[in-house]
Amino acid sequence: MSTARILLLGAIAGSTIFLGLPMGRMRKVGVRTKAFLNATATGILIFLLWDVLANATEPVERAIKVAQAHQGSWGRVATLGGTAIIFVAIGLMSLVYYDRFAIKRQKKKSVGPGAASVEEFQKLVVDPAANARRLALSIAVGIGLHNFSEGLAIGQSAAKGEITLALLLIIGFGAHNATEGFGIVGPLTGHDERPSWGFLALCGLIGGGPTFLGTIVGRSFVNDTIFVAFLALAAGSILYVILELLHVGRSIGYRELAAWGLLLGLALGFATDFILIAAGT
Repeated sequence: MSTARILLLGAIAGSTIFLGLPMGRMRKVGVRTKAFLNATATGILIFLLWDVLANATEPVERAIKVAQAHQGSWGRVATLGGTAIIFVAIGLMSLVYYDRFAIKRQKKKSVGPGAASVEEFQKLVVDPAANARRLALSIAVGIGLHNFSEGLAIGQSAAKGEITLALLLIIGFGAHNATEGFGIVGPLTGHDERPSWGFLALCGLIGGGPTFLGTIVGRSFVNDTIFVAFLALAAGSILYVILELLHVGRSIGYRELAAWGLLLGLALGFATDFILIAAGT
């Protein structure tokens, strides 16, 4: 199969993320429904965190076995392990500090010259729509980093001549990304101020576009350190988002309903992953 076709299929696998994005414009959503949708998005991301960490540790485990067999160096183990730890920290803490910066910036914009209105003081405390958009962008970034690593897997399979495996990965990741689109817009549903189509398109490009970019890079060369670095970045950013969504879920309430939503999200994540396992990948 030609490089152009592989890249086209990689782009298609990433574009399925757009299927779930229109749900972000849902209005008149009850509190119970919002609690359920928020929990479902959380469940999807918890699965992604498990999936990312499992894949990120595979190269480290292989390096350990090679070193134990005296066929490789422990320095390689240290490099891969250190890369994983450092980039998880970067993925998590960069979003923590960005969120703090964004909140401070929001407060400065809320208070203009002269006397402040009651509405401005309320914005100082919380702007639900702005916070939801910021959280959606954070989710898109985390998923985008994860999808870059998926693109690397597609490209690397094609580079090794394993076309059947590459096609199976494209099908599996495409199904995966369809659920991830909903994970992005979960915090946006039910707000009076609906997100614009442009904002949803931006989230889709951030979340799904890296699949195509990863396919390009993976088609060119194979590098375990880069693979681990992007997976670790994704893990750190997804962990941050999960913490935020859990905080939102606690503020909404309906713990029993949220638990069912969490289970549904996990089930969706594992169901799409089982497609790859059933295909023998």
